[in-house]
Amino acid sequence: MPTPVILMIEDEDHLAAVVGDYLRAAGYQFHHLATGTGAVDWIRQNDPDLILLDLMLPGQDGLSICREVRLRSPVPIMMTTARVEEIDRLLGLELGADDYLCKPYSPRELVARVKAVLRRTQPPDLVRAPGLLQLAADRLQVCCGEQVIILTAVEFALLTALHQAAGRILSRQHLMNLIYADNRIVSDRTIDSHVKKLRRRLAELVPNTELIHSVYGVGYRYEEPDQPS
Repeated sequence: MPTPVILMIEDEDHLAAVVGDYLRAAGYQFHHLATGTGAVDWIRQNDPDLILLDLMLPGQDGLSICREVRLRSPVPIMMTTARVEEIDRLLGLELGADDYLCKPYSPRELVARVKAVLRRTQPPDLVRAPGLLQLAADRLQVCCGEQVIILTAVEFALLTALHQAAGRILSRQHLMNLIYADNRIVSDRTIDSHVKKLRRRLAELVPNTELIHSVYGVGYRYEEPDQPS
């Protein structure tokens, strides 16, 4: 298996040098860009396995880079920020980020988070179950007949949890525990935001069909039209 390539887009050179040492020691290839200018082109040409993306960058800022990358690729993106007020936006995946770290952070914690995100995004090759959807985990793809969409890592983890428990109600807390295994404190609206975006993506595959059902005050249930209640 090729050594995963981690791209860090960070204007603090000393921080990037320290993080690079830790990631190389953990067995990863590391590349650093000190500005957002040209970052999207570099990502398109080099196809890294994970991106560490600072929010505030010279040139193109991290938010717009994340938006552009998400138009073309499901590559895992971990945002780093000193702006605590941005955390809900990042966690809500309005931008398509998979994880975040607040500055200042421990390089050891960052390496642990990188490992966790890569494990989430590289599960066994195919999740098969009867019904409308087939989930290709190694590509973060969801298929329905000939139609295919690509999800973010967190969207895919959320769909997988609901899909595998089809017909059962999963609470928001249970879903948060599955997606954020490091037990961080996040709000219920984080999961609601994930579900809202996931529903929009699934509507591209199965128009006019509700697959993820809200259960008021409890959580969510995946159920296809031909499944018994």
